[in-house]
Amino acid sequence: MTQSPLLIDNSMLEQLIAEARALPRRRKNLNFHRSNEAASHRLIIAIEPDSYIPPHRHANPSKDETITVLRGSLGLICFDEQGRVTHTATLSANGDALGVTLPHGMLHSLVALESGSVFFESKAGPYAPPAENERVSWAPVENTPEAAAYHARLRALFA
Repeated sequence: MTQSPLLIDNSMLEQLIAEARALPRRRKNLNFHRSNEAASHRLIIAIEPDSYIPPHRHANPSKDETITVLRGSLGLICFDEQGRVTHTATLSANGDALGVTLPHGMLHSLVALESGSVFFESKAGPYAPPAENERVSWAPVENTPEAAAYHARLRALFA
């Protein structure tokens, strides 16, 4: 069987953005890897400004993470073990910094700075749910009353 290339085009991005806007988490991913067991995970994620990604890390030494912004802009926040911000950067499809590679073990989060933001993410598989040592106790988890206020503080770093 002959396969065709899968083009990443504007209609694909528009569809993903529409789906993200309709979901409670306000983000949606489109996986290009065939299963969670794949050795390489490649996906596109549409994210809206009110979507909260709790600070986390990928502890496995093979799980460096690369992010490239395709549309809109993101704020990258890196933290130390106590939750202090150690680095911020604006990543933008139309800016100087288009993306980032995060070494495994680095505590980080992202915030969407524009509606309709989309990024490409790549890291080693297989998928495993976040382990205890990949989450932090000093930041609220998603869908808690504290999460909205904490997320607003993260977004304010880019005001």
